[in-house]
Amino acid sequence: MRDSVLVINLGSSSLKAALVDSTGVAIWNGNRKRGPDESVREVLDQWLAPELEQHRQQIMLIGHRVVHGGDRFTAPTLITAELEEELQTLIPLAPLHNPPALAGLAWARRWAPQLPQWACFDTAFHSTLSKAARTYAIPKDLRQQGLRRYGFHGINHQHVAEQVADQWCQQGHDRSQLRLISAHLGAGASLAAVKGCQCIDTTMGFTPLEGLVMETRSGSIDPGLILELVRQGYSEADLSRLLQSESGMKGLSGLSGDMRDIREAATTEHPGAILALDVFRHRLLQQLGAMAASLQGVDVLALTGGIGEHDHALVAELKASLSWWEPFDIMVIPADEEGMIARLCRRQSAVRASVAIG
Repeated sequence: MRDSVLVINLGSSSLKAALVDSTGVAIWNGNRKRGPDESVREVLDQWLAPELEQHRQQIMLIGHRVVHGGDRFTAPTLITAELEEELQTLIPLAPLHNPPALAGLAWARRWAPQLPQWACFDTAFHSTLSKAARTYAIPKDLRQQGLRRYGFHGINHQHVAEQVADQWCQQGHDRSQLRLISAHLGAGASLAAVKGCQCIDTTMGFTPLEGLVMETRSGSIDPGLILELVRQGYSEADLSRLLQSESGMKGLSGLSGDMRDIREAATTEHPGAILALDVFRHRLLQQLGAMAASLQGVDVLALTGGIGEHDHALVAELKASLSWWEPFDIMVIPADEEGMIARLCRRQSAVRASVAIG
C-alpha cells in the first residue's frame, strides 16, 4: 500500500533522506556527505536508490526541501516543468543550496516518474513577516529587485512551533496567544519569533549569513567592515570564503567551529575558545532580547538543532542570564525537518485532492 512519503533533503554537501509513514514515524532514514568530486546524481544512484529499493512500493509521493522560494513560493508546491524553470531563476538567491535540491528533484523524477513531487521551502514559514520586519532601509529600486529579509530554517522553526503549540494547548492555553521564540542552534543558527503559529520576526535575512554567530559563518557585522575589506583588496570570492567558511566560532576560537570542541578547550582556559563562547552567548542574548521585544513578552523559549538539543551547559547559562524575564518555559524540541516536510506535503496534497473533487 502506498502510504509513505519519501523526503529528500539536500544541503550544499550533505544528503539526508527519510521515509515517513502515515503516522509520522520515519520507517527509514539515512544521511551521507558528498565528496568534492561526487555529483548529487552519483551519490543518489549509489547510496539512496539501493536503500530505497525494498520500500519502493510504499511511496505515495516525494517531498523535497528547497532552501529559497523567493517572493512567490510560500507553501508546499506541486512540481511541474514550469515550476522547475522558475526555481532555476532563484539559484542566485541560494547558490550553495538550491542547485543540489534541484539536482535531487531531477534524480527523483527519473527514479520514480509516476510519483508526484512536492517542494517545501525554508523561506515559506517567514512569509508572514510584516513589511516593517522584512524590509531593509535601502533605496526603492533595490527593494524592487527582491533585496529584502527572507529568513531561513523555516521548515524546522515551523516544526518547533507546531510541537510547542500542541503542548501549550494541552495545558489549557489559547494557541493564538502563544509567544514563542524558536532557537535553531547548530552549524547554522537562527531565531524565530512566533505568535500563535505565525512567524513575526527572525534573525536571518536576505541570506543565511545575517544574525547569530554560527559555526563558520560570521552572523551580522557592520557593512562598513565589508567596505573596508574591499578597500584592502578582498575579492567577492575572498569575502564569501571569509564570511561563510572562516568566521563564526571557528574564526573566534582559532581551532574549531564545533561547540563540543570549544567547550572542551574552554575547560583548559584556551583563550580563543573562551572568546568564542562569550561572543556566541552575547549575540544570542542580544537577539533573544530583540525577538522578545517583537513578541512583547515570551511564554516559551524552544531550543532545537545540534547545539540547542545537546549543549546542556547552554540551557543553564540561558536560565541564569534570562532570569529577569517574566516567567517562561524552556523546552528542548528535537529537530525534524524530514517529518515536517512529510506533514506539509500530505496536507497540501489533501487540499489539492479536495479541490479537485469539489
